[in-house]
Amino acid sequence: MRALLRVSQGIDAFTEFIGQIVIWMVPLVLSVGVWNVFNRYIGRAIGRSLGSNVFIEMQWYIFSLIFLLGSAYALKHGEHVRVDVFYGNWSPKRKALVDFLGSLLFLFPFCGLLIYFSWPYVEGSWRIQENSPDPSGLLRYPLKTFIMVSPALLIIQGISEAIKNLAVLTGHREPDAEEKLDTAL
Repeated sequence: MRALLRVSQGIDAFTEFIGQIVIWMVPLVLSVGVWNVFNRYIGRAIGRSLGSNVFIEMQWYIFSLIFLLGSAYALKHGEHVRVDVFYGNWSPKRKALVDFLGSLLFLFPFCGLLIYFSWPYVEGSWRIQENSPDPSGLLRYPLKTFIMVSPALLIIQGISEAIKNLAVLTGHREPDAEEKLDTAL
């Protein structure tokens, strides 16, 4: 179990690294949004169009990346939606069992299906090197790749969460021992 917990720790570090990149995308998307608004209102005031499809598309591309890359980070930190009416009052072992079974029965199959069914869509986009249909728009095919990267990252983080939940269930790890795990290994 110690070896699996080390694997989990490595996965968590990787997810944390990706999450830190995503965190810095938030001020970036806000800056692009402010730029778009500024250009729109100043352009109206002077009677010229100052905006560009590049910045409009950049804003929603960055937002899409925040959502797609941030999902594994949210899973690591327990920020996904739960029905806490029941879950909040359960014992740590029962929570670990539900989370473990949820990963096996729902998270992994859903992510696998998402990768499987998005493959033709993403592959087709790469094959034609899809661009935005808007004038001065951005490339679409690199962004569409993240439709498959996101569930892959969720699977990887789900493996880490399953290892930690299994360790709780077998008594090899205390619940909420994330901080202690770094010093124990």
